[in-house]
Amino acid sequence: MYRGCPIAVVMPAYNAAPFLPAAIAAVPDYVDHLVVVDDGSVDETPGLLARSERPGLVGVRHETNRGVGAAIATGYRRALELGARVVAVMAGDGQMDPADLPTLLDPVVSGEADYAKGNRFRHPAVRRAMPRARLVGNVALSLLTKVTSGYHRLFDSQCGYTAISRAALLAIEGRLFSRYGYPNDLLARLRAVDARVVDVPVRPVYEGQPSGIRLWTVLYPILFVLLGSMLRRLWRQRLRPLFGMPRVRLRAAPPLVPDADRTADHLLPAPPP
Repeated sequence: MYRGCPIAVVMPAYNAAPFLPAAIAAVPDYVDHLVVVDDGSVDETPGLLARSERPGLVGVRHETNRGVGAAIATGYRRALELGARVVAVMAGDGQMDPADLPTLLDPVVSGEADYAKGNRFRHPAVRRAMPRARLVGNVALSLLTKVTSGYHRLFDSQCGYTAISRAALLAIEGRLFSRYGYPNDLLARLRAVDARVVDVPVRPVYEGQPSGIRLWTVLYPILFVLLGSMLRRLWRQRLRPLFGMPRVRLRAAPPLVPDADRTADHLLPAPPP
């Protein structure tokens, strides 16, 4: 537990065998459940998971590759079944510094936010560490996501290092986009229910991990994801009430843990008007 709160980490893994043992070993001991989702790997990932002795590790396998968004959605569902109150996401290729995990958990556990996401651009090493093509693409997508999600103060929309409250997960309607556009889709879904989202600085980590991102295969579909997520958000936020349909919202509730030093906590679905 972290500050008395049950914590789960979801770790999507696709052909991550060279990096997975170190990524698993780096997850802090206070994490109660580590849900590793093998997204149809064809390397040694299944065997590594079967042999792992990490306490609290739960392995889930997709028989075919469905995409990182689908893997995270599967992990979220399993974490909820395990009773986690806050669920973080860490990559199976070790691209996330475990030392930053408390920085993500604290705003959610203490009630400042329903969703905390990493912002590598707030770390002084970003220009040196992040490959130039990724940096340029990330800036462009972050600017677009400010508009489509409605979270105008957020940046680094593609950062997958996140923590989310149980209530926020339960309030999200529908399925996440299955591939690399899932962070953009998720932000719009959170805005539709008025979730509180904060950026926290995290260290950018690029230490030889291969990237499955290709300019055409990512940017082209993400443009449609951005448009679709904005239309869905506007429908749920603005148009549904005009037709007399109740809108799902989140509201302040007691702290996640009794000794939390904040007065507000994760948001819960509001009662019908």
